[in-house]
Order: sequence, then C-alpha cells, then structure tokens
Amino acid sequence: MLQKVVRSTIIDAPIERVWAVLRDFNSHDQWHAVVDQSRIEGGQASSQVGCVRAFSLKDGHFIREQLLTLDDVQHKSTYCIVEATVPLQRYVATVTLKPVTDGRRTFWHWESTFATPPGQERELRDMVAQGVYEAGFENLRRHLQQGADLRAPGSAPMPTALPQPCRRVVVSNYGGPAVLVAQDGEVPAPGPGQVRIRQRAMGVNYFDVYLRRGWIPALLPLPGTPGMEAAGTVLDVGDGVTGLMPGDRVACMTPAPGAYASVRNVAVEHVVRLPAAVDDDVAAALLLKGVTADYLLRDLGRVQPGARWLVHAAAGGVGLLLCAWARRLGARVVGTVSSEDKARLAREHGCEHVIVTTDYRFAQGVRQHFGDGADVIVDGLGDAAFEENFEALAPCGHWISLGQASGPPRPVDPGLLVHKSATFSRPVAFAYVATRARLAERAQRVWDALADGTLKLPPIERHSLEAAARAHERLESRKTTGALVLVA
Repeated sequence: MLQKVVRSTIIDAPIERVWAVLRDFNSHDQWHAVVDQSRIEGGQASSQVGCVRAFSLKDGHFIREQLLTLDDVQHKSTYCIVEATVPLQRYVATVTLKPVTDGRRTFWHWESTFATPPGQERELRDMVAQGVYEAGFENLRRHLQQGADLRAPGSAPMPTALPQPCRRVVVSNYGGPAVLVAQDGEVPAPGPGQVRIRQRAMGVNYFDVYLRRGWIPALLPLPGTPGMEAAGTVLDVGDGVTGLMPGDRVACMTPAPGAYASVRNVAVEHVVRLPAAVDDDVAAALLLKGVTADYLLRDLGRVQPGARWLVHAAAGGVGLLLCAWARRLGARVVGTVSSEDKARLAREHGCEHVIVTTDYRFAQGVRQHFGDGADVIVDGLGDAAFEENFEALAPCGHWISLGQASGPPRPVDPGLLVHKSATFSRPVAFAYVATRARLAERAQRVWDALADGTLKLPPIERHSLEAAARAHERLESRKTTGALVLVA
C-alpha cells in the first residue's frame, strides 16, 4: 500500500528567491542540514530534466534521485528515487510554490508517495515528514534569513564567516596554454561591498588568451588568475550589500580578471541575479558576450534597419549573438569565418552572406555584396586584417576594433580615416556597465532576447576547471563555435 506525506508552510521571502534555490536540483547540500555531499551525475546541468543527483546523508545513507519535471511558470518540480539505502520504494515527490497575496512571502507545498517494507510504514512516514520536509522548511528559512536585506533593522550583524577552500587556475609565467595550472587555495570572508560566490561555470573569452600570453601584464600581474565572467550561487555577503542573499543564483562580469576559480569574492556592482530559466553555464557563456553585443548595437553601431554590418568571427561567441540580434533589428549582416561548418552556423544565426577565409582576405567579397562596403565593421582579428578592413569600410562608416586575435592593431592615422570620412573606436565593455544598474539593465536585455527567440542559444563547449589549458588550446585552434565554459 502506498504511503502519502503532505506538508506545507509559508516562507518569508518572495517566490523568485525561494524558487531560485529550490529550482537548482543540486543545491540541497547548501541549505538542508541532513545532506552531507551531493553531485549531479554525468556533468549535466542541475536544472536539466532527467539529470540524476547522487548524495549522501550525514547519517551515512546514500540516495540517487532523478529530476522528472521542472516548470518555471508554475514553480513546480517532480523527482523520484532511483536508488537508495533508505527503504523508500517507488518514491515520487512534488514541490510546488505559490506567491502569497502580499507578494513578499511564498506558500511551499511538498508531497510524496512511496511504498515501505511491512512494519516500517510509520517510521518512514515520520522520517519523510519530519526529518526531510519539516526540517527542510526550517533549514531553508535559516538559509534565506542570512541575507543582509532580510534582517530586521537594528538586528545583530552576521557572524564573521570563515575562509572557504577553492580551486583556481593560476598563471605563474606568461606563455602558451600549458601555463594554466589548477591549484588549491582559499577565499576569505567577503569584505564591505563584496559578495562571496561559489562559481559553478566560468566563461572563456579570447581576451583571456591575451592575458595568458602577457600582452596586458598590468591587468594580470604574476601570479594571476584569468577570467572575466562566471555564474554560481551566493555563499555570503559583506557589510553594506543589499539586494542579494545567500542562495541567490547570480552571474558576474568584472573589469579585473580572476574568474577561473570555484569560489571568489566580487564587488556587488559587478553582480546580477539570474532568472530561474537561465542555467549557470548559459549565463557564464552569454553575460559578457551578450552585454558586448548590446552596446555594439545600441551605443556604438546605433543599428538601423537596412544598415550593412560586417562581423568577423561570425561563428564565435560574440559573433553569433551579434549577427542574430542585428538581423532581428533589421540590419543586413555579412560574416567572416574560417570553415564551411562555421559558415552554416553563421547563416543559421542571421548572416545573409558568409565569407570563408583563412588568410584575412575578405574586402572584395564584402564590396561585391554590399556595393561600396560595410557601414559598421566589428573587428576582432587585429593587425593582420588592417588593410582589408579599411578597404571593406563604406564611406562614413564606423570601424570598431573589438579584439586582436592576430596581434595588437597598429595605430590608426586620422589622416587615413579622412579618405572615407570614417570613424574608429576601440571600446572596453566595462565602461558600458560602470554601475550596478547599467549592468542589470543590459543583462536583462540579453535574457529577454534569449527568452523571446531573438537570440538562439549558441553551442556551448564545456571543460572542467582542471582542463583550462585544453579549453584555451581549443579556442586558439579556430575549430570551436559558439562559447566555451569551464565548470567546477
């Protein structure tokens, strides 16, 4: 005979915050006191329907559970036990959240059905009802109430947090990918205005290669840790931090490197909360690149219907987003890529014409397609493409130097630009997100564009934190498409 356990409670936090914690199928070891250690098998995302979490309890039992459904609209998930040392048979559980009328509190309903060996019905019902559900309610309350913005005015400050162990990638000497070495370390408690984040995914960008090679030594003094963006969960916050609390899922992009680490302190102005529907690896793959596409389109390119854009590395992380977004806003886009496979991907993401080249020759193809050239060029190629870019630029066009894959570009002589009445810019993304509000605004546009289909999720290639060197090898090989992330 099947047993049924039902428990409900009210949590003094908005539904978005409660759901952000519970939606992560692998977060319970952070907030439920009975759970010792937990992991998602097979490297899948913790919100992937079908993923299996394997976890141990502090009393020595071991359980494997599978996520069966996840509904971000109804704030509801269902899971089942697939293997356990606890004799719960055919166990299926459902978590459902509803907003309370005032909007600041959440109704949490938790129920399950299961069979038990004869004679153990009451024992196991009590274990689930009290040891799992009721204890879970209290544990989550305690977890959420550690946030600075939920404490009552005049309440005692949070106790000083202990240092957290971490694994980080360190560059001790500039050079090739082999200089990226993972090492153990620890991260102190967050200082005033800081957020300590357990980072589960870290974006890999070509800018990280420049730092590793020593092209910008002032930005990455030795020994140093590369990486400019990541996503994970808030562990704790320093004095003066409001709007974030332990358990919140967040992403960050920072003007100083250091993101290749499992735990990191980040100034709160560089941190944004993640929508429940955006997974950690997606956020790490898209935040910096999406923000870059946003300011290129809105601030520098001032995209208009019919505008002619040339986007280099059109099948790369920024390129795919930029092409798709520009096309949705009415621009015409020509892209350059290094292979036919990349050309097909670029077309799928908005390029009306793609030039396949491995020797930085593209100007003739651009002019054949656009007539007198491109109104806007987004150039991540650098010095080797200098003459071709100028040849491909239309009169009164704008040339945006975004990167230097072939080496730092030579200085641009204003006298050269006069010949086409052209303009040239070399932007830094962080100038366009100088405040927390600006970062949140641009990030929200990225998430909205992803949600409404303007942006397709690009291919994401995942490597472990330990394999950062391999990720850089892949990036420099020009064989990758989309985005690369490190996972911890």
